[in-house]
Amino acid sequence: MSQGTGTGDGGRGPERVTMARALNLGLRAAMEREPKVLVMGEDIGALGGVFRVTEGLAKDFGEERVVDTPLAEAGIVGTAIGLAMRGYRPVCEIQFDGFVFPAYDQIVTQLAKMTHRSRGTLTMPVVIRIPYGGGIGAVEHHSESPEALFAHHTGLRCVSPSNAVDAYWMIQQAIASPDPVIFFEPKRHYWDKAELDPSAEPYPLHRARVVRPGTDVTVVAHGPTVPLALRAADAAAEEGRSLEVVDLRSISPLDLAPVEESVRRTGRCVVAHEAPVFLGLGAEVAARVSERCFYSLEAPVLRVGGFSVPYPAARLEEEYLPDADRLLEAVDRVLDT
Repeated sequence: MSQGTGTGDGGRGPERVTMARALNLGLRAAMEREPKVLVMGEDIGALGGVFRVTEGLAKDFGEERVVDTPLAEAGIVGTAIGLAMRGYRPVCEIQFDGFVFPAYDQIVTQLAKMTHRSRGTLTMPVVIRIPYGGGIGAVEHHSESPEALFAHHTGLRCVSPSNAVDAYWMIQQAIASPDPVIFFEPKRHYWDKAELDPSAEPYPLHRARVVRPGTDVTVVAHGPTVPLALRAADAAAEEGRSLEVVDLRSISPLDLAPVEESVRRTGRCVVAHEAPVFLGLGAEVAARVSERCFYSLEAPVLRVGGFSVPYPAARLEEEYLPDADRLLEAVDRVLDT
């Protein structure tokens, strides 16, 4: 599959924006740059989407490019596949993570395989935006973390920004990609702010990045668990422990070179995600690190994540989701080994 690249919008100056606003600006920049980009989904027009990510786009680009769809996820993705075959670059919004499953068949049996099936004759430049993860007090179907289910299927790229700056650039890079991209947006961080400079140089879409250097333990995270890992690193520093935090950014393909380089220095690794630990992304990261860094490891790679139960009611959400205490407990275990 080809690597997609994005370009910036040098017309705007630096400003402090939320992740939701950064995504809106990124979508707007992509639509201004390429008239074949269109956005489609439930209530994304006049309402601007449940999380207001598409607010104002219908007014500025019209109903032909910002399409309010029926409540039919399979129809949304199926229509996007047809549009891609005719040269368009559709961006689909799924209102909540758990609502994507009616479209799962379309995504994994059609969208993911069309380019290979046609021997490269057809490209599928489709982006499917999925607000995912917990932290907003919502129940099942509104707080799922299904990233491993999509990353398992070849033909799909899966990415997840952890901050507003990455969100701005990564949505544009995803849209520019000739391949289908599942774009996971950590909904609990939609309102987190960061300084965005649209004239800066974007980081490559599928590259991991060390977001906090450290010497004692490597903590690997993506999306919503990156801010968690950074908070845990702050707490650990008060006790004299140094955690290096690596933001994967891309779930498929995985860029584990920064992780391996870090583990060879620290000798210890903890992987965190909100999805259940069983058969989650952490299992793949742990296996790869164990295979490639075996002689550098001073302790087994540990995983911190959700439990293997359906997503609980809001009052139990914080008990289910990994927190700084659970992450630091795993850090203590690898340091004591």
